[in-house]
Amino acid sequence: MDKPEDKTDFVAAPPPNAEIVDAVEKPQRAKVADAEETASEKLERKRDYLEVFLQKKPEAASTGEPGGVLYESVIDALKDIYDPEIPVNIYDLGLIYGVEVSEEADVAVTMTLTTPHCPVAETMPGEIELRVGSIPGVRDAEVNVTWDPPWDPSKMSDEARLELGML
Repeated sequence: MDKPEDKTDFVAAPPPNAEIVDAVEKPQRAKVADAEETASEKLERKRDYLEVFLQKKPEAASTGEPGGVLYESVIDALKDIYDPEIPVNIYDLGLIYGVEVSEEADVAVTMTLTTPHCPVAETMPGEIELRVGSIPGVRDAEVNVTWDPPWDPSKMSDEARLELGML
């Protein structure tokens, strides 16, 4: 039994917006000659923008946040402490893992040492507590020594690498 072949031709319907698309004209290109702003008007517009920009005051950082007065004072104090075996300060050496300043001006410094058998392992944390605790405005200072993650030379700043001839 043979089936009769269906020879129906299918015609695709035009899209519903076909008439609209054909009726849209191309937009004109912008031309430099069309700009009617003179050089003095352009300069005045830029001057107005600059005045508004310069009048805006930066948001004040809390004293305990990066950029705050107390936080930056703690960082500066840490940069004054040098490893006795390496001529680089402990901050740029990458020994400081974190500095936290509470609302009550208590400072907690999380740090490590180059090795657990470092000769200053017993004295360095005490020296840091004394230096940070002597900053005006600091109520209390605490140093937490951690060995996780262990220190390695990749933690040094570019300034420290340059000082040690590693760059």
